[in-house]
This record gives sequence, structure tokens and C-alpha cells, in this order.
Amino acid sequence: MAVDTTSVSGRMAELREQKRGAFIPFITAGDPDIETTEQALLALDRAGADIIELGVPYSDPLADGPTIQAASTRALASGTTLKKVIDVVGKVSPHITAPIVLFTYYNIIMRRGPEKFCQEIKAAGAAGLLVPDIPLEETGPIREVATAAGLELVLLTTPTTPQPRMEAIAKASQGFVYLVSVTGVTGQRVSMESRVEGLIEQLHQITDKSVAVGFGVSGPEQARQIMAWGSEGVIVGSALVKALGEAPSAKEGLERMEALARSIREAI
Repeated sequence: MAVDTTSVSGRMAELREQKRGAFIPFITAGDPDIETTEQALLALDRAGADIIELGVPYSDPLADGPTIQAASTRALASGTTLKKVIDVVGKVSPHITAPIVLFTYYNIIMRRGPEKFCQEIKAAGAAGLLVPDIPLEETGPIREVATAAGLELVLLTTPTTPQPRMEAIAKASQGFVYLVSVTGVTGQRVSMESRVEGLIEQLHQITDKSVAVGFGVSGPEQARQIMAWGSEGVIVGSALVKALGEAPSAKEGLERMEALARSIREAI
């Protein structure tokens, strides 16, 4: 049976068949401006991204560290709105092969109305949704609405998640299981915690879904280490956001981001 590679789970299944790791970059929409986001999405796809996480800027991003918080602040200051984010997804998605997963906090979805939000982002070309501030027990309604719209809802598990809860999260997650590598917020770190290897192993014992590790991955060495520990994918956010958003110019930011993305893709 043919695999739908435009879906998140389909892309992960294709990579698994090919015995290749998934490179999943994250950027904040609208940082430094929405026009640069359009170019950045094309550049990440060109650099070999398998799935792209696109963050909707939010004023109180509780799961995000200083780098992504600063990116959200810059994006909001440049006039980025949810409509502009959806428009850029609609503009870019026909021209890239990487499925787009929208990363957003629930307040943004609630204000739009869950059904309308999911239908709009799906119509624009998004393939998945990641909502970090909804606990497992409250994901039912949004998963129902997302599934009805044709979106996959990716869930996160952390180093402090108890085994029974980890099993429930893995069972409910769609596309892949997002393993947060650290206790805390996003951000670049010098080395990966060795317990990540045990967490990957633990997840593989309870689910046959692909596992992708994120939070704290800043370069090729860490990406290589995560893959050696048995992960099916590596999620890189802060390092790429920093390269893109903190450069002297948008042009230089795009070049830095693409170079880093290529180096990570080659490592895995």
C-alpha cells in the first residue's frame, strides 16, 4: 500500500522504510518578519527538512526558553498575526515536500474557535498540530476536531513523565512521539543528557511509533548522538531560530540558518 508522504505519520513511515532519521527543524513565524519566514521555509525544505515545525508567535510561551521567547517578541513587534501565519503556510506549502506542523498555544486556537482554526490551517496546507500547553487529559476535544479536519496531533512526553502516563501519551500521539530531552524549557545546550538514551529505549518498549527528540539540540554532534541512541528523529529549534533571527540582516540570517540546517541533516 502506498504511503501518504504528505502526512506526518506517512513521512515518518517512509523514512523508517529507508532507514533514515527525520530532521525536524522549528522556526518562529514572523521572525524577523513574515517575508523572511516564507524564504526560511523554502530554505529548510531545500536543506533536507523532513517535517517542519512552524511556531505561531505568542506573548506568553511557557514551554519556550529565552531564544524562542525573544523570537516571538520580535515577530509580534513586526506585526505578525495568526492570519499572516496561515497565509504564509498557504503560500509555501505547495512548493515544499516537508509536511508543516503548526506549533501553537491553546489560547490562540480557542480565540479562533477550534473547528475554524483546524479547518483553516488544513486548507492552507498544514499537516499537523502541536499544542504544548494542553495536558493529555484535555486533548480529546482538540484531537477530535483536528482529526476531522485531516490534521495529526503530536503529543509530548518528558523525562519526568511516569511510565503509565508515557504509555498513554504514546498511544494518543499522532505522527510521532515528541520526546522532550530535558526538564525545563527549550534552548541550546552543550551536551545531551545521557538519560535520553534510556527514555528512547523506554518509549520503544511501549510503542511502535517513531520517536523524535527535541529541546536542547544545537548542532550536528548532538543530532548524531541522539540518532546513535536509537531515536527516529531530531527536532532542532533554538539554534536555528537564533541563527535566523539574531543575524545582522535577514539575508545573513537565512544563510546562517540554512548552513546549520544542512550540517544537521548530513549528521543524521
